[in-house]
Amino acid sequence: MSSETAAPASVSTHILDTSVGRPAEGVALTLSVRSGSDGAWTAHGASRTDADGRCKDLPALPEGTTHVRLDFAVEEYFGSHQHSTHQQAEEQQDAPRVRDSGAFFPEVAITFAVKPGEHYHVPLLLNPFGYSVYRGS
Repeated sequence: MSSETAAPASVSTHILDTSVGRPAEGVALTLSVRSGSDGAWTAHGASRTDADGRCKDLPALPEGTTHVRLDFAVEEYFGSHQHSTHQQAEEQQDAPRVRDSGAFFPEVAITFAVKPGEHYHVPLLLNPFGYSVYRGS
């Protein structure tokens, strides 16, 4: 199938707060797109993670998109969940007893290449002091 007749690429994501072993609900994110490595970024969509930490409502990518950037606003999430996260961590045997306030990374920006007709699921494993991301299924 040529790129002219291929279905548009699509993106979904979810966030797991690994500091408590639960989905990260209510994290705001924006999706930006560009065509070519030197193209300008254009905002294309915005959403918030649901109770399962998932964001399933991002729009299909415009034709010609070669790169996508997901920007996760995690500082607000950790600020609003600081008390409950700390309390849950204390209940876990191996969890650290003292935490800094907020998050070391106030935002997480993930940039990746896309091809027409493919779906990209990009999970974010998050804690106040680090994160990991991968291409899921």
